[in-house]
Amino acid sequence: MVKKTNKAYYALYIGFFAGIVWGGLKLIEFGIKFTNIPPGFLLDPFFKHAYLATWPGMLLGWGTFILFSIMAAAIYMALLRKMKGPWIGVAYGVVWWLLIYQLIGPITGMVPNLFGMDRNSFVTDLCLFILWGLFIGYSIVMEFTDEQSREPMSK
Repeated sequence: MVKKTNKAYYALYIGFFAGIVWGGLKLIEFGIKFTNIPPGFLLDPFFKHAYLATWPGMLLGWGTFILFSIMAAAIYMALLRKMKGPWIGVAYGVVWWLLIYQLIGPITGMVPNLFGMDRNSFVTDLCLFILWGLFIGYSIVMEFTDEQSREPMSK
């Protein structure tokens, strides 16, 4: 008998852990000065930038990144769960980076525009979003397209 995975619960699960892992890495990147964009950058339109650079602000930012990751995983689950291979997840991360860092972010003041961002922040955050998208995409794809797990067990 094939066990069906609850799509909503699985998206919540993957998004939560994507936020924990990659939001935690964002926190470390900011702490060791690989990037000058704080973990709470998604909250920048709502809180003062100085607050987001404090520990409570960074932890609040981490929590926001977890919620953002859950939402992104739900969108991936709804639209792309049947796509095969890791490259869709990589592209998904790049699309989110472009939306946040090049379109929405500069308009709302979350992040500086492309020409106002230093090279380290640019590369570090782009790589983070690529790995984040790969994690979400490949985790979901492996659950919903792994045909080997659906084969009957041989004796």
